[in-house]
Amino acid sequence: MRVILLGPPGAGKGTQAVRIAEVFGIPHISTGDILRANVRAGTPLGLEAKRFMDAGDLVPDEVIIGMVGDRLTEPDADEGFLFDGFPRTVPQAVALEELLVGRETPLDVVLRLAVAKAEVVERLTGRRTCSQCGRIFHLRFDPPTEAGRCDDCGGELQQRDDDTEDVVLNRLEVYASQTEPLEHFYWERGLLRDVEATGSPDEVFASADAILREYGGPATV
Repeated sequence: MRVILLGPPGAGKGTQAVRIAEVFGIPHISTGDILRANVRAGTPLGLEAKRFMDAGDLVPDEVIIGMVGDRLTEPDADEGFLFDGFPRTVPQAVALEELLVGRETPLDVVLRLAVAKAEVVERLTGRRTCSQCGRIFHLRFDPPTEAGRCDDCGGELQQRDDDTEDVVLNRLEVYASQTEPLEHFYWERGLLRDVEATGSPDEVFASADAILREYGGPATV
């Protein structure tokens, strides 16, 4: 099962990615983790990436794709993989497609977690983090017993700067502008499938599971 998971901030990609990877027995691959691992290990690609990072520049796509190619040769990826939030651009998607086709391991499906903008805004702006122990609450889904206070340590609950409405709306606009061409790229190839992501995590997974089983996966709800 070779899967890409797309979705805006607050759609629940991380939660669903972990569950899908566990049920299907495939690695959940993060390009950020790959990048950091290569830099720590001092691989040739890691050293090249570090040169760009130290200069404050973005790591070029060809370096990232090279790391992805190396990661997919590891034994745990023999039966498939799940990319969460990668690729982010059409050039990255084209490079990944060429890599996978060259290895005769093309993608099975691209799942897009579909959720209304208003829902995403409520999810993200409602988060509150304890200033002392770091526990996260949500004003709607997981409210504290006492308003503004952590249930665990009594610390003050605060809203992160990037969870304010203005910032969230800007992040959604940036995401839309970057991913709309990418979604069209996969739609043209008949790979894009929508998963309704406004329900509970179990409901969202059930929808994803139903789609993935169409491609021969062993998942069961």
